[in-house]
Amino acid sequence: MKALCWHGRNDIRCDTVPVPVIEDSRDVIIKVTSCAICGSDLHLMDGQMPTMKSGDVLGHEFMGEVVEVGSGFTKFKKGDRIVVPFNINCGACRQCKLGNYSVCERSNRNAEMAAAQFGYTTAGLFGYSHLTGGYAGGQAEYVRVPMADVAPMKVPEGMDDESVLFLTDILPTGWQGAEHCEIQGGETIAVWGAGPVGIFAIQSAKIMGAELIIAIETVPERIALARKAGATDIIDFMNEDVFERVKEITKGQGADGVIDCVGMEASAGHGGLTGVLSAVQEKLTATERPYALAEAIKAVRPCGIVSVPGVYGGPIPVNMGSIVQKGLTLKSGQTHVKRYLEPLTKLIQEGKIDMTSLITHRSHDLADGPDLYKAFRDKKDGCVKVVFHLN
Repeated sequence: MKALCWHGRNDIRCDTVPVPVIEDSRDVIIKVTSCAICGSDLHLMDGQMPTMKSGDVLGHEFMGEVVEVGSGFTKFKKGDRIVVPFNINCGACRQCKLGNYSVCERSNRNAEMAAAQFGYTTAGLFGYSHLTGGYAGGQAEYVRVPMADVAPMKVPEGMDDESVLFLTDILPTGWQGAEHCEIQGGETIAVWGAGPVGIFAIQSAKIMGAELIIAIETVPERIALARKAGATDIIDFMNEDVFERVKEITKGQGADGVIDCVGMEASAGHGGLTGVLSAVQEKLTATERPYALAEAIKAVRPCGIVSVPGVYGGPIPVNMGSIVQKGLTLKSGQTHVKRYLEPLTKLIQEGKIDMTSLITHRSHDLADGPDLYKAFRDKKDGCVKVVFHLN
């Protein structure tokens, strides 16, 4: 079968790999009908996540049709269309029972490796390095889904792939990022990055009742999407001082909550020592860059909330003085996707969330993948979101 595979930094290939087989009674095999390239995949492409191996199958945003089930499996049957969350859940450990699905204690096949890096294990993830279990991803024609009786969801009747595909990751991630800001109504929320997660964070903040939503972005296509999603104000970080503009918009008060949807690959913006240092770091290294997070911590009001759905894989310098002296709350984590599947599906069915306008590039052939990865990384041809339809 065809699959998009990692072969080193900036080396993504469409390979022919073996079709997966059932390995456990809780497995299902699905024929992928739709999958997408996520901004987090760019961290792999750029060599910023450790423990990748040449030939690893990429992709954690995918869905498809069940073609084979493990012995005694009853949740799904052949022919069912299912959405597969990017994290794998056992359903029985303490964290799963608490609803903390992204830190499932049993699904990561390399739990000791993750614990050595982070202190405790994370959940197993599809297509996201051996640090998270080394599971083959979903940018492929077929995928083995382990522990499929827990996290995946059957697609409701009448909903097409593009209506539900982003339930796998970016919609729940944007929602959780906004939820972490504890929006009650009337707040000012600032969102760093109007990529796919940022767009859903903006939509989510609007649904939750934020009064002002500030999007920090510089790409024209993404600025247009941010306005459509509900941003009331735009700050072009390449041409404006973000902190000063946030103060101006909020009449000196600062944002009540800030959401870093950029993560480890932030770009330096307008002026300031942090921007200069970040610009130098971008030129010299491929390591994580904390520019967006540093700006967010600075711009949030005293006793405000800093929400970080953006991905970081290792240590970065953080201004703990600002966090402590301003009394800030920092909330982060991979998304507990299963927690949000049903309520977000209802919002989609009610037409309250726009699921498709951010899709700029569609393909029916994984062979286009290497070029589309580059277009997405470089933001060429107005590329915001890439979706493959393989059925």
